[in-house]
Amino acid sequence: MSYLLERDALNGKQGKATLTLNGEIHDLFSIKKLETDVEYQKSDFKVVGTTTVQQKTTGVKKTGKMTIYMGTPLFVKMAQEYEKNGKVLYFDVYVENNDPATSIGKQAISYYGCSLDKIPLSMLDADTDTLEAEVGFSYTSFEVLENFTDPALLG
Repeated sequence: MSYLLERDALNGKQGKATLTLNGEIHDLFSIKKLETDVEYQKSDFKVVGTTTVQQKTTGVKKTGKMTIYMGTPLFVKMAQEYEKNGKVLYFDVYVENNDPATSIGKQAISYYGCSLDKIPLSMLDADTDTLEAEVGFSYTSFEVLENFTDPALLG
């Protein structure tokens, strides 16, 4: 049986993320963690002749979240735009995993039609040295711009 060698395990710190809003590209320099998900929505499917309850996929829910260090005004400004003018600001996010120490290359995915779900506006915490906040968002579509390759060598 083949297995992945440690040299091709991705370093989670190697990569970058950018946010495009109104044609302006913003480096997401204050993120600590970023994750996107596609969650399959399913309904029960029952038929006579079996007691098995099957699951039929009926759609997908696309969400993401970023853990950021407080002090990033971009998201607060986006919330303020909705508060003052009722205008939701949509944005795109580009995420690249690129650990040059591996043989699997890089992966680049763009997420389109993103909108904020939850952002913290203010925060105080006497028990921490650095304030971190979680920003939630949803998106309407994504495109894989570049995919990882198979490892050059297996164990």
